[in-house]
Amino acid sequence: MPLIETLPVDAGTAQWPVWGTTARIVVTEPDRLPDARRLVEERLRAVDKACSRFRDNSEVVALQRSQGRPVEVSELLADLVATALAAARRTGGLVDPTVGSAMVGLGYDRDLLSLVATDGEWRPRPAPGWQRIRLTGRRLTVPDGVLLDLGATGKAYAADLCARLVAQRCDTGVLVSLGGDLATAGPAPEHGWQVLVQDGPDEPACTIALPSGAALATSSTLSRRWCNSGQLLHHILDPRTCTPAKPVWRTVSVAAYSCVEANALSTAAIVQGAAAADALRRPARLVGADSRVLTVGGWPA
Repeated sequence: MPLIETLPVDAGTAQWPVWGTTARIVVTEPDRLPDARRLVEERLRAVDKACSRFRDNSEVVALQRSQGRPVEVSELLADLVATALAAARRTGGLVDPTVGSAMVGLGYDRDLLSLVATDGEWRPRPAPGWQRIRLTGRRLTVPDGVLLDLGATGKAYAADLCARLVAQRCDTGVLVSLGGDLATAGPAPEHGWQVLVQDGPDEPACTIALPSGAALATSSTLSRRWCNSGQLLHHILDPRTCTPAKPVWRTVSVAAYSCVEANALSTAAIVQGAAAADALRRPARLVGADSRVLTVGGWPA
């Protein structure tokens, strides 16, 4: 895991497996932990049912059967799609939700824990393009043959949502971590949320203090990997070719005031490659394939 939270004194914490990674919540009021966990688990189930590519009964999978016709979707899925389209717009299309069919073609067609090595041929081609998605209120039109993949924003959206709801309904400060996506809300511990950022036990590390409402996201070419035709692939695709982005950076961590923004920027940086170092305007930490660490935007030394 690239992110390891350093818990404040007397905090309540819980963690459990979800979506091929680990969900973790930390609350400043330990007696609120059971209610906080129930709320987070409920919201994660709802997000999964709305946008999972791996559930036959999810809304995203059902959209494929619409054959390009407009569909009235849930308020949750509409918000998830709107978030994905906003991220695509902000990153100039480097984060594109229309790469779902490419993911399937490359072999990432089920939950990561169920993946097996496959043999298949995928010819590089541009993604269909986020501009072709039409969303008006809850009325969503996805072109025939396009499978949405909301992975680049969905998990971050869920972290933001869960943190906000726990703070509001449980009256506590909270940190929600979903793999590399971390969001906070409510009162922070006295010295902020202390977060250790490190690729592995023997790798360079730094600790940052997140104030209330801050978020952190790490995108990595080292996680969510599988074999196709003897080649090791990772899950961050360059929408210009729909092939895994070149691993110029093995991880990119970005701090922002929403996890969605942080994740969109960290994912786009992986796709951009070397140019990302000059393009990032948020505090960020980039670890190259050679393990060298570059920090930009005021990331603490």
